[in-house]
Amino acid sequence: MGSEGERGPAAAPSPGQGDPQALRRDCQHRIFVNRSLALEKIKCFGFDMDYTLAMYKSPDYEELAFALLLEHLVAIGYPPEILAYKYDPTFPTRGLVFDALYGNLLKVDSHGNLLVCAHGFRFLKGAEILHYYPNKFIQRDDMKRFHILNTLFNLTGETQPVSLTPHHLGVLSCPAPPLTYPSHTEAHLYACLVDFFTNCSRYVNCDTGYRHGNLFMSFRSMFQDGCLKEKTLENLEKYVVKDPRVPLLLSRMKEVGKVFLATNSDYTYTDAIMSYLFDFRDGDKVDTPQRPWRSYFDLIVVDTRKPLFFAEGTVLRQVDTDTGKLRIGTYTGPLQHCTVYSGGSSDVVCDLLGVKGKDILYMGDHIFGDILKSKKRQGWRTFLVVPELARELQVWTEKSELFEELRSLDLFLAELYQHLDSGSSERPDISSIKRRIQKVTHEMDMCYGKMGSLFRCGSRQTLFANQLMRYADLYAASFINFLYYPFSYLFRAPPVLMAHESTVEHTRLDSGEVGTALPPWLAQHSHPGQQVPQDSSGEEEDDGEA
Repeated sequence: MGSEGERGPAAAPSPGQGDPQALRRDCQHRIFVNRSLALEKIKCFGFDMDYTLAMYKSPDYEELAFALLLEHLVAIGYPPEILAYKYDPTFPTRGLVFDALYGNLLKVDSHGNLLVCAHGFRFLKGAEILHYYPNKFIQRDDMKRFHILNTLFNLTGETQPVSLTPHHLGVLSCPAPPLTYPSHTEAHLYACLVDFFTNCSRYVNCDTGYRHGNLFMSFRSMFQDGCLKEKTLENLEKYVVKDPRVPLLLSRMKEVGKVFLATNSDYTYTDAIMSYLFDFRDGDKVDTPQRPWRSYFDLIVVDTRKPLFFAEGTVLRQVDTDTGKLRIGTYTGPLQHCTVYSGGSSDVVCDLLGVKGKDILYMGDHIFGDILKSKKRQGWRTFLVVPELARELQVWTEKSELFEELRSLDLFLAELYQHLDSGSSERPDISSIKRRIQKVTHEMDMCYGKMGSLFRCGSRQTLFANQLMRYADLYAASFINFLYYPFSYLFRAPPVLMAHESTVEHTRLDSGEVGTALPPWLAQHSHPGQQVPQDSSGEEEDDGEA
C-alpha cells in the first residue's frame, strides 16, 4: 500500500461542503445581506447623490461644515467664544438622538432604552441619568423633542424636528433654512453648544436651557445654516472623493438595466459634483472617449424633496440645463434621454421608466429619507450606504478577543445559575462579573470612538442597527462593491433565527438525547444578536418564489 503522499490529490469536497470562510470575498469588498435578493431580477438601479455616488472626504468635509455652522450662529447672535471649538472626529457617530428638552445626546436601542447619555462632552452615569430619565427610557416617537441624527447628509428644513424658533423671553430667532449638513457635524455642534453654555458663568443653567438676563436660549433653538455647498464647489478636490470605478460600474449597470438619479440637491450643485466625478481622460473604459455624466443615466431627477418624493411628491418640471432654471409648466410627456427633471415622485419615476416597485434597487445613505420610505411606501428593494462600516469591520476583526471575552463572561454567568431554580435560596455573587462586563463593554466601545460603535453597545444593538436590519435589503460601505459581483448573483440572507433557535441545540426531545451539535450552516449564525428581522411585508422574495 502506498503512503499518504502517493495517493494522488485529495478528492474535491462535495457541493456545499466547502469552507464558508474560503468562499467569502474580501470583507472590504463585500455586500451584506438582510433579505435575499436576486440581482438578475433587478431591472432598474436608482441612486441618491450625496454620500452615495458622491462621497465626501472625512474629516475635511465635516471640519468645513462645522466651521461654517459656528460662523452662522455667531452671525445671528450667538457668543463669539464658540468659534474656539474645533471639530473632533472621534466624538460623534451617526444614529444618535438629540433631546431638545434637556440638550442631551443619547444612544438608544430600538425600543428607546438608553445605552449612552452625554451632556455636552460629559458622559452621564447612574443617578445623573436617572435625574433626566427615571426609567432610562425615552418615547422616541415624540419627534418634537427627540431629533434622530441618522443621515450623512441631512434633509430639508421642513422635515427636521429641531428648528430655531422665537421664545417668549425674546430669544434670538431667524427663518428656518434648509439643512444641508452631515449629522456627525450636527451632533458635535449640539455637544459644543451645551458644553459652552453649561460652563459659561454668564449663563444660568436650567434643566431645559440657559438664561442670561431677559434672554432664554432653549435647546430647541440650536439651528444651523451656511454655505457648505458653495464652499465645497470652490475646492472639489479637497472635499469630494473621485473614483474611476464610478463610471465603470454605472456603464455596466446600464448594460443590464436602467439607471436613474434622484437627489434632493438642485441642478447647479448636482451638475458640478457629477461633472467632477466623471471627469476622467478616458470614458468608462480605457481608450474610450470621455462621456457627459448625464449619458450614464436613463433618468435624472433633482430637487426631489425626499421623503415627500416617496408619497405625493411635487410637480414634475423640466430643467433648462443651460441656465439651471426650471421651465414653465408641469411636464407630462414621455421620458427624454439626458433630460433633467425637477420634483416629481417615486410613482412618476416608475411610470417614466416603465417598471414596478420591486424591479428597482435604490441606493442611498439616509435610512428615513432613502431606505425606509422607499421600502414601506413603494416596495423598492433597498441598499444602504454605510461608510462607517469600513472602520467597524476593522475593529470587529482586530479586537475579536474582546468580543470573545464578553461571550465567556456570559457563559460564566450561566454556570453560576445552572443548578438553581425557584426553590433555591442561594444568591450567587455576580457583582465582579457585572463590573468586568461593564469594563469590557466600555473598552470595546472606545475602540470605535468616544460614542462607541454605530451598531452596538457591548452585546446590545443600537437603534441605527435595528433600522438598518429592518429596512435595508443590502448594505455595504460603498455601492462600488457591486463591481465585485456578477449581475446574475443571488444575495442570500443568512437563516433568520429566533432566540430559541439560536440557543437550543437540535435534539430529539422524546428520547432525551442531549449534546447534538447544530449543523454547520446554523451554528455559524448562532451568535446572539445575529437574528435578522424580515421587512415590514414579511416577504423573503427569492427563497422559493416562482
